[in-house]
Amino acid sequence: MPPVASLIPELEEVLQHGSPEKHGDVLRQITTLFLQSAPRFNEDHIRLFDDVFGRLIEEIEAKARAELSRRLAPIANAPTEIIRRLAEDDDIMIAGPILAKSPRLADADILSIARSKGQSHLYAISARESLTESITDILVSRGDQEVVRKMAENPGARLSDTGYARLVKRAERDSALAESVAQRADIPAYLFRELVLRATEVVQRRLLAAARPETQAEIRRVLTKVSSEVGAGMPADRDFSAALADIDRLVAAGTLDQACLIEHAGKGRYEHTAVALAKLCAVPLEVVDKLMYGERPDPILILCKANGFSWSTARALILVRPGTRGKSSATLDEAQANFERLSPATAQRVVRFWQAGHGRAAEGVSPAG
Repeated sequence: MPPVASLIPELEEVLQHGSPEKHGDVLRQITTLFLQSAPRFNEDHIRLFDDVFGRLIEEIEAKARAELSRRLAPIANAPTEIIRRLAEDDDIMIAGPILAKSPRLADADILSIARSKGQSHLYAISARESLTESITDILVSRGDQEVVRKMAENPGARLSDTGYARLVKRAERDSALAESVAQRADIPAYLFRELVLRATEVVQRRLLAAARPETQAEIRRVLTKVSSEVGAGMPADRDFSAALADIDRLVAAGTLDQACLIEHAGKGRYEHTAVALAKLCAVPLEVVDKLMYGERPDPILILCKANGFSWSTARALILVRPGTRGKSSATLDEAQANFERLSPATAQRVVRFWQAGHGRAAEGVSPAG
């Protein structure tokens, strides 16, 4: 490709002596030239355009930079440095198109912008075709109501367990957000249950009215199940959001271990214990929660044996369970005998099944083997 300067003879003169208006005119010509042949350019060509764009935008008005942003945003091989500079602009008319649409904007730059810019920038980010968990964690934490609603409506947004827990917590005070979250196909079962339970009766009716048929059936199932649980003395809802945040910090620091698990269980912190156990065993939290609430302590024995935990850990987990099930001396003695007979290989086979999310295996499981 011939040098850009040879295609527009006055380029060097404009760069050195041109007015802002002239810079804008040349920028439009260069942009058109780039867009016309972008699919054929290699990385060397793109770097050349990147350099020219970077020199031209120093002297142009905001309106011209906003136009450049709109034109470059959807281009798959747009110059990366100019894309980054436009995305970091404080003017949302300039940054917005890049933040919302550019496939060339790196996740590291999106994270930096999400941590430092205002709500209009966060809103633009929330509309991107795909969002990683690290980005959505920041949006849920820093975003205002409109940002969080937009992100919840975005099927390309992936959320971590911690992000989902915070989202469900915020949905308690925002019925529109609750409806959007309930429609998401990837919401963990235990948080879907929590979302429905924390909603007011009015919002529950709206969720039923707006939901897809399969979601309607799940909402009705949750409400029916909770009614029976309340009658049986089980808690109607549990808030795991604080526990998820605390345990995730331990995971990030590399300090979550068996001792932490015993400490939380010893202090009667059921939610923290369940989350820590789920993380240590790599089993979904909704499955661990279901296993912990089983009639018998056998699933706890299996989790502990599979992960090399001691009987004292298994005992602490049995005792932290709400209610009185399985806590008599005779039951604990029987559980210890079963734990000692249980082979690690058998336990690990069962846990691999649970790791795939098959929580129904909790009922009727025997540690024999």
